Amino acid sequence: MPVPKRKVSRSRRDKRSANKGIKPHIVIFCQTCQAPKTAHSLCEECGYYKGVKVMRTKKERAHERATNRAAMQGSMPNPAAMAPTKPAEGSDKSSPQE
Repeated sequence: MPVPKRKVSRSRRDKRSANKGIKPHIVIFCQTCQAPKTAHSLCEECGYYKGVKVMRTKKERAHERATNRAAMQGSMPNPAAMAPTKPAEGSDKSSPQE
């Protein structure tokens, strides 16, 4: 099995990968909401890809959860509203006053 005769220096080793380079991502704007996004990927803001809805967004899920919670609270009686309240002093109309 072949074995290297000498250690490859850091500079010689790093020269091999010097020309690979890192290219910046291409930023384009979404067709539906005009938000910036990377090319060939779906929009994180609206969930569309090439004009087709492919994903529910975080905002949509949060809105759906809020409406479900409101519906659940509307159907269940509020425990604070069911508790008997103590009348304020001086406002009791049933007792005779001087």
